[in-house]
Amino acid sequence: MQTKPIETQAPAPGDAVAGGVPITSVRVMYPDLHGVARGKDVPIGEFDHAIEKGLCFCSAVMGTDLRHTPVVGGDEGYPDLIARPDLATMAPLPWEPGVAACLSDLEPAAGGAPIADPRGAVRAAQERLKALGYAPIVGPELEFFLVARDESAPHGVKRHLDHLSMVYTVGPQADPGGLVRRMTEDLATLGLEVFAVNHEFMNSQYEINLRHADAVTAADRAFRLKSAVKDIAALNGLVATFMGKPFNDQGGSGTHLHVSLNRDGANAFDAPGEPDGVSPALHRFNAGVLEHAPALMALLNPTINAYRRIQPDSLAPTHANWGWDNRSTFIRIPPERGGATRLEIRVGDGAANPYLAIAAVLAAGEDGLRRELTPPAPISGDAYRAAEAGPALPSTLEAALDALDADAVLRGALGPEIVDTFLAVKRFEIERHRAWVSDWEIDEYLHHL
Repeated sequence: MQTKPIETQAPAPGDAVAGGVPITSVRVMYPDLHGVARGKDVPIGEFDHAIEKGLCFCSAVMGTDLRHTPVVGGDEGYPDLIARPDLATMAPLPWEPGVAACLSDLEPAAGGAPIADPRGAVRAAQERLKALGYAPIVGPELEFFLVARDESAPHGVKRHLDHLSMVYTVGPQADPGGLVRRMTEDLATLGLEVFAVNHEFMNSQYEINLRHADAVTAADRAFRLKSAVKDIAALNGLVATFMGKPFNDQGGSGTHLHVSLNRDGANAFDAPGEPDGVSPALHRFNAGVLEHAPALMALLNPTINAYRRIQPDSLAPTHANWGWDNRSTFIRIPPERGGATRLEIRVGDGAANPYLAIAAVLAAGEDGLRRELTPPAPISGDAYRAAEAGPALPSTLEAALDALDADAVLRGALGPEIVDTFLAVKRFEIERHRAWVSDWEIDEYLHHL
């Protein structure tokens, strides 16, 4: 990833400067299984020690739910994992003067058992495809909502900052105060290759576009974008959420993945002499993703809420299918050819962990390549109501988890440390949800029954 690095050896305080401000702390980060940024801030004078020894964390952070319950880890005695700064990802944070940030590589503490490592899973998926002669290229698209804090409002937030029908509208009407534009400018200086921002279809909903890159870099960029957007919003008194469907009267936010493979320096999906200008490799990769679609749903839609947005006419697919430039299908093949020939996997929820989503999609496509699978016929027109729409996707997180549990290919690719921990945490989440009395139930039943 191209960044604007500070010194890779920790200088004396004040020697590293970004924008005229001395770097005084380095934020060392990594993703947990939810995709949440975890880490530590290290004073610049201690950073050499962090480079040499790494930073210790309780590995149970990977098995902890979003209510801070350590679901997995107790049986092993809550051992450590080690985060080692990846100096190639170092960059100063424009929105926090004096702070630089870098990602980290994870490993178990000395003598420890293997650990769940989302970033390592993408690297492993990339290496497996490299062994087949391919280099995966990924372009993530992430959508999010911005809402204002209001302690008197439900859930502590006041909803919309703008008006309906602002999609593709630019300027202060669509971006009050220019905050999202400034986010985009700051992220561009971070080396994330942000190239555009637009208002999306819903109130106060935006999408910041990232250029495509190798799989690990793409996952890193998506992770850093999500963390940065939430931090910048917080610094401005707002809340940014990538939650898939936060409002009943609004559509949802997605994580779309554009995927291609390079071979010998050229796009391996492009084939001008073949029907529709695409290669057998594209069809096989496509078929592999569709083959594993039920299990992929657990990682692309990893929350109970995510399944609220998967419904007809939502621009989120309901069946495992594909089509030529068809935004109602699970996989869309955009019309561009040449170096831009690619698949777009459209089902992902905004809350998806980009590392797990990318690693799983690449593993599914790899299986299609290895087995030379053939996809079904493409869907034309309305894929929600097509006579041969394909297999219905899991409609609940519980069903998707069961599919992941039974999928030997994804289990083998991601490893038991990730899959078993993920399943345990998410099934615990489902049980908590099952026991919780919701606002809907009160409104529906309290006065009548």
